[in-house]
This record gives sequence, C-alpha cells and structure tokens, in this order.
Amino acid sequence: MSDVVNQPAATEAPTAQASGKVMLECHQLSRVYDEGPADLVVLDQLELKVHAGERVAVVGSSGSGKTTLLNLLGGLDSPSAGEVRVDGTVLHQLGDAEIGRFRNRHIGFVYQFHHLLAEFSALENVALPLIIRGSRKRDAEDKARALLQKVGLGPRADHKPGELSGGERQRAAIARALVTDPSLMLMDEPTGNLDKHTAASILALMDELAASARCAFVIVTHDPELAAHQDRVLRLDNGRLQPD
Repeated sequence: MSDVVNQPAATEAPTAQASGKVMLECHQLSRVYDEGPADLVVLDQLELKVHAGERVAVVGSSGSGKTTLLNLLGGLDSPSAGEVRVDGTVLHQLGDAEIGRFRNRHIGFVYQFHHLLAEFSALENVALPLIIRGSRKRDAEDKARALLQKVGLGPRADHKPGELSGGERQRAAIARALVTDPSLMLMDEPTGNLDKHTAASILALMDELAASARCAFVIVTHDPELAAHQDRVLRLDNGRLQPD
C-alpha cells in the first residue's frame, strides 16, 4: 500500500447544515484481500470525516470498493488497518455482541433492496429493531406507526411487503432504519428502484432528517442527481476518497 496520506479535502470542514460534532471518522482505513500470489487492495489508507447533520454521497465505478466501504462503516467487516469511529466509538474494538448492540442503537442501514421480512407487516418490520433492543412491543409499535405516518405509509402500516409497491417498501425500509434514532445512516442506492416522484419524496425526507435529527448520512450511489443533492460528493478511486 502507498505511504502517501490521503488528501485532506475528504475531511474538510462541515457544511453550514452540519454541526461541529464529528459523527463518523475513518483514519488510514485499509482493506486488503488475499488473492493468491498478489494481495487485492480495495481501500488504501482512506480518510473521511462526516459531521452530524451532514449528507455525503460516495460515487465511483463498479468494483471500486463502495460496498466494502459501507460494510466497514457499519461494522459488518473489519479493516486490515486503520479504524472507523462512529460517535466516538472505534468499531473494530468491539466484540461481536457489543457491535450488534452498537449498530442497533447508532447505525441505520438502507439497502437498494428493502430486505423487509415478508411474513411481517410494515408495522412489525419497523418495530422489530426496537423489540430486539428490549423495548415493550406496544411502545415499539407506537413509535413505528408514528414513523410510518411520517414517511406517508400510515394507512398501509398493516400491509405485508408483498402488498406494497416498490416505493412503499423502500419507505418502510427507511422507517425501519430510523426507528432506533441512529447517529449515522448508511444508504446503498436508496432510490435505485424508485420512480422519479417517489425518489424526490425520499430526498425530501432525508433533508428533513438531516436537519431535524442531526443524523449523518453516507450514501453510495451511481445516480448523479441523487449525488448532487447531497452536501458533499466524494469519489472512491484507487482505494481513496477525493472530492468529485
């Protein structure tokens, strides 16, 4: 791996919308895979800071390492070197049970495909992370219902995923990610399967959450319109992030 430290532009000062608090920080983050005779360097001493209330888009060609980066940011994978801090906690220093609890309380995930549980209603899907945390079922469902109302799914709360449109399923997935009041939202092509009208409503919801909940967003996307809507756009290239 290169000994040159990544350019500081990727860790520049927060935007006007963001607060001074650093919610996510990566320092010399590297991920290397053993591919036989030669190692495959996917991330190379990557640097990143994202502040509370800030929305950062990450773009790059297919195979550039965007999914690997998201997995590291969410504690789903461990770095080969360097560290990821979320709300001041170094993720790879946590044990398996600890990191599961930390994700439940601090990190929300929204994938391109909703991954809702087919046998559960939208309400049950959204309430589940709180129930896993130990909340009373009634309290969890009350909060889930309020969030579904907020994302425009109040009348559809008792419908199962198979009875919802693609846009409705994605809204339910976003509500599920938000129900735990996360410090950090990680989103992988969140509007990739949505029509333009629904995508626009999702963008408006993200804007509101960044402003009101001071949640930090990292959004991986190939959509130039979605990327341009964020506070910063960074390109992942050769294992490092640079302003796009």
